Amino acid sequence: MGNRLSKIVTRTGDQGETGLGDGSRTGKDSLRIDAIGEVDELNSSLGLLLAESFPEAIDAAAREALIQVQHDLFDLGGELCIPGMEMVKEEQVLRLEQWVADFNEPLAPLKEFILPGGTRAAAHAHLARTICRRAERAVVRLAHAESVADGPRQYLNRLSDLLFVLGRALNHAAGCGDVLWKHERKAKPKKA
Repeated sequence: MGNRLSKIVTRTGDQGETGLGDGSRTGKDSLRIDAIGEVDELNSSLGLLLAESFPEAIDAAAREALIQVQHDLFDLGGELCIPGMEMVKEEQVLRLEQWVADFNEPLAPLKEFILPGGTRAAAHAHLARTICRRAERAVVRLAHAESVADGPRQYLNRLSDLLFVLGRALNHAAGCGDVLWKHERKAKPKKA
């Protein structure tokens, strides 16, 4: 990589364009840059999640998975940054599926919808899940306009599943349990 990341202020984007990994330039408001930005935000949200304390029973496995996901998301962003490049492999998607199964195994089957909450770590996992869904939608929009391999979309779809299950698993390991949606709650009367 040399010293290419040493100079931070370049002024090359002052006119509303940015460079892609293949050397071409595109508008900062393009669908491709939007998708890259959403993936970057997702990765940052995982960094925030990793800054939280996790229950000891789940700490090592959750951290290992999330750090690997951060690396995978960098690959995914690289793939989006270089049109025609394929960096996200089927093995990465399958690894997510295995983690979903592993973290889901000790959890009780869901019979109700759950609210995003519980412990701070679980709430951050649910927030990351919603950012992941937004990133997935951005990649789908990009794929309608330009050629994009299936890997990024599949990866983001499985990752949102993992983050949902991880939120539940973090609550479970903390002894908190799921925060259930109460669909039959009574509306509060309006004050006169």
